[in-house]
Amino acid sequence: MVAEEAAAGDATPASDATGMTPAQETPSAAHEAQPHGRSQRAGRNLPAALGVGFALGLSLIAILLFVPKVLIGVAAAAIAVATWEVAKRLREADVLVPRIPLIVGGQAILWLAWPFGADGVAGAFAATALVCMGWRLFDHGLSATPRNFLRDTAITVFVLAWVPLLAAFAVLQLLQDDGNLRVLTFMILVVCSDVGGYVAGVLFGRHPMVPAISPKKSWEGFAGSLVFCIIGGLLTVTLLLQANSMIGVLAGIAVVLVATGGDLIESQVKRELGIKDMGTLLPGHGGIMDRLDSMLPSAFVSWLVFTTLL
Repeated sequence: MVAEEAAAGDATPASDATGMTPAQETPSAAHEAQPHGRSQRAGRNLPAALGVGFALGLSLIAILLFVPKVLIGVAAAAIAVATWEVAKRLREADVLVPRIPLIVGGQAILWLAWPFGADGVAGAFAATALVCMGWRLFDHGLSATPRNFLRDTAITVFVLAWVPLLAAFAVLQLLQDDGNLRVLTFMILVVCSDVGGYVAGVLFGRHPMVPAISPKKSWEGFAGSLVFCIIGGLLTVTLLLQANSMIGVLAGIAVVLVATGGDLIESQVKRELGIKDMGTLLPGHGGIMDRLDSMLPSAFVSWLVFTTLL
C-alpha cells in the first residue's frame, strides 16, 4: 500500500507519463496540472485517497477478525484485477503477455495454497509458466513465426512472480495458527510505512532518494517510514502476536525495506511504460496494482520472518 506518491517522501515534484517533472514544464502548464497545498505535494486527490483507504482498511480488518478465510477470495479477486491491469498496460506497449493463462494460473497459485500449502503454490506457478510459454509460442498459429518470444515470455514469468506468487504468501500466512493476526500485523506495518513516509516526506523531505526512478521520494520520508514501522512492529507483534518485541523491530525494518523496494519497482515499470497509474479503479489511488505494489513483497518477507521466528 506504499504508493509511489506517498510512501517514502513526497517532497519533490512528480513525473508525468513522459518522465518530465512540473519544473521541466512551462510555468502555466505546471500550475494548471497541480492542485494547491498538501494535495499538490502529495500528487493525489487527498480526500478521495483517504476515503478509499479507510474504507478498504476497515473492510479488511473486519474480514480478518470475523471471517478470515473470506480474505482468500478477496485476495484472489484483487490479484485477478491487478494482473489484468498489468497485462493490459503491457499489451498497450506491444508486449504480448498471454492474459488468459496468466490470470487463470494466478488464481490456481492462490487457491491451491489452501489445500496443498507451499507445494500447491510452487506446482501451480511452474505449470502456469509452462502454459504461458506454450501459449505465447503458438498464439499466432502453428505456421506463424513468433515475434519477440523471449522478451514476452520473460516478462510474463516476471508478472507471474511479481503479482500472484508474492500474493500467495499472504494466503500461506493466513492458514497458519493465528494467521489472521499475522496478516493483520504485516498489513498494519505497511500502513505504518506509508503514513510515516508521507508525513515525514511532506514536512521535511529535502533530499531525493532515487530521483531517476521516483523523483518524489526523499531520504527524510524513508526515515519516517522506518520510525513509524519500527514502532508499529513493536506494538503489533507484542500486543497482537504475543511475541518478543525484537521480532517486531526486525519485521518493521524488513517491511520498510521491501515495501519501499516494491514501490520503486512499480515506479520503474510505469516509467518505462510511460504511464502514471496501472489503472483507474480506485479514486485517489489509481488501480488495484497501485495499492498492492508494496503489499506484495511485504507479504513474502513477513511470512519469512514470522514463520522462522514465531
